[in-house]
Order: sequence, then C-alpha cells, then structure tokens
Amino acid sequence: MLWYRISSVMATRRLPVFLLTCCFLPAQTPPFQVTEATITQVHAAFRSGRLTCRALVGMYLRRIEAFDKTGPAINSIILVNPDAQKDAADLDRRYARSGPTGPLHCVPVIVKDNFETKGLQTTDGALALKGFLPAEDAFQVRRVREAGAIILAKANLAEWAFTPYETVSSILPGYTKNPYALDRVTAGSSGGTAAAVAASFGLVGLGSDTGNSIRGPSAHQALVGIRSTMGLTSRAGVIPLSTLADVAGPMARTVEDALKVFQVIVGSDPDDPVTAPADAHLSRNYAASLQPGGLKGAVIGILRQAYERETTDPEVVRVFMIIFSLQAASARGNSSAQRVAAFGVEAFLDLERPHAAGHLVRKDDRGAHRPERVDRPVRLEAATQGPEKEVGQLARRRFDREMQHGQPAAGAGVLGL
Repeated sequence: MLWYRISSVMATRRLPVFLLTCCFLPAQTPPFQVTEATITQVHAAFRSGRLTCRALVGMYLRRIEAFDKTGPAINSIILVNPDAQKDAADLDRRYARSGPTGPLHCVPVIVKDNFETKGLQTTDGALALKGFLPAEDAFQVRRVREAGAIILAKANLAEWAFTPYETVSSILPGYTKNPYALDRVTAGSSGGTAAAVAASFGLVGLGSDTGNSIRGPSAHQALVGIRSTMGLTSRAGVIPLSTLADVAGPMARTVEDALKVFQVIVGSDPDDPVTAPADAHLSRNYAASLQPGGLKGAVIGILRQAYERETTDPEVVRVFMIIFSLQAASARGNSSAQRVAAFGVEAFLDLERPHAAGHLVRKDDRGAHRPERVDRPVRLEAATQGPEKEVGQLARRRFDREMQHGQPAAGAGVLGL
C-alpha cells in the first residue's frame, strides 16, 4: 500500500529520487574507532552489538602493522601475541553465552617486556634473554587475564629497565619514538608501553617503576600512570632492577582506565613477601574516589627546589605554570578561566610540535605516512581575545614577570583553589 500511494503521488508530481530512497534506508551506525578509546566506550560498544572482541583486536593489530615499523615507525612493540585473535574469538563465544568474563573483558593490554608472560618471549630488553619463554605469568599479568583482558603485545623498554631517559634496547634495533613528536624521547624505562598506548596500539598497558619508569613515560606521552605504595601490588614475575624500589602498575589514557586495571592487580601475593599486609589496606572500589570537583577548595604546592634545576628548560616551567594557573583559577570559580581551560593546552602553548598522538595517526589513516607539524601553532595571544582576555593577559603578564630572571615571583609556588 505504501508503494501504491507513492506511485500515485509520482503520477501527479515528480519527486526527487533521493527523497524516496531515504525513506527506506536504515540508519548507518558509524564504525567504532579505537583511537583514544576507553574501556567504558569499548564495553558500551560490546553491549550494543556494535563491536566484537575479535573485531577490536583486529583493529589494534592493523594499527600496529601500519604504524609501529612502517609509516611513522614508532618502534614500540617487540612482539605481538600470535594467539591474540584466537583468544578474542574465545572471549566472543563466552560473552555470547554469559556476558562479560570480568571487569577487563577483552581489554587489549600492552605489557612491558620485563613482565613474564606464559609462552611469550620475555627479554627485559636484552639480547642475552632472547628466546626465554616463561612457564607462567607474572602476578599482574595473571590477574588481568583472569579479569578478561587479552595480552596483545610485549613492549620495548630501556635495556634491563635501566635508564629513565630514553627507550633503546639490544633486543629491538633503533629507538622507540614519542608519538606526539617523533624527534622527542619517550623517557624510560617503560617508554615502549607508553608510546604504544599513546599511539592507540592497545587500550591500556603495564609498566614498572624503580625511580621514574612509569611516571616519566606517562608524563611524556600524556598518559596516567600509577606507581602505588610499595607492597600494594606484587612484583612477582617482573624481572627486578632493585627490589628495594621496584613497583609495577598500570599505564592508561584516563584516570578511570588506570584505576580499573589497578583494582584488578592490587593485593597480597605469597610470591612477593612485601605485599603481605596489602589486603588490609585495599579499597573496595578505587573508582569511587573519582569525584568531579574533588579538588575544589584544595591548596596545591609546587616543590620547586626538587624539580627546577639549572638544566630545566625554562619553557617547560613557563608552560607548566600557565596551565597550573588557569586550572587553579577555574577551580576557584572564575568563569573566564573555566572557558579558557575548556579549550585545552593547545590554546596556550607557544610550541611548534605535532598534534596529539590520536590526531597524528588519524592523519596517517587518511593516507599520510608521517605526522605533520603544526604550521601556525596557536599561541598564548589567542587566549587574550574575546571573553578569555582577562585571564589570558593576566597569565601572560604574571609568567613573563616570573621568568624574566629565571626565578618565580615570591609566593607563586602555592595557589589556593
């Protein structure tokens, strides 16, 4: 009957064909994008039927193939788990029967290559350990697997996890590059994990930290890394650098994702005696601490004496203080600052550098083989136009004054929020 009525109308007036066809075509759901995806987004796509575990793993594997050794050649991955797709298919079958297998269901994890992984080569970045196949998983690797995660790949690291400055090993030729700027270092020693997660080669990662090796690479690649209190997470199965200081933990794109992994890996482990008291100090739900506005009214101090040395780049200090000042003003309720802060860091940096990693690789997806630099970087002056004029000018005057002689103004180290 519908076609009869349409035909009758067409007999009396001509309707454009596209008006007719639009009535019959179903709405098209855009394909899932793994670039900068979060665990919450992935699990929502599973529930809606938009995504399968096998499809998700395939997308990450294609990104690794396209961008890790070719194109920008991030060089972050030592080896890919050859059973990843098989594991994903198994998780799909289990999901179809009874739903998610755990809180990390089908979360593809990038694991630093000093974590023992059953049946997967583990080298600690050293050619001397080439071919070593552990008989069992490290404690944290076992925990994430039990929570439903997939070990997708083993990541490069500084050889023997020894340096915090860069990521170069004897097991993988060449340097691991920072996806945000290919001519910049990743820091170390978990630089391969950080670079891989930042470039969206996996959803989250596992790293280890003796002096800076989770925190440094996370900071260099705009990630969230957790070095927990000693004894809260087990180091069993992680090749040690110093048992007096080694801590292992998650590296992720968001605080929420890092906490989802952290919740799974914390706890006592008889194979690591330092964790014996851990169970008495665990939170039932670390994510419950994620409260919007949780820092409102707080006072944040900056320990300048510890971190600002003669070798510290003054531009780094300047940018840090600009961002810190804007966030502080925003938290105090300054409406202009809130609008400025919403634009993000790029609105204030006077730095020529590539776009963020996710944007870089999206360009590569469209056919370019190398990230492009910003031709005309947005400068601080851009924040001094329109409704943000007051805050932008204030920030610029203040930090020009503070940095004029390389020293901050008195009292500038503490801002009440």
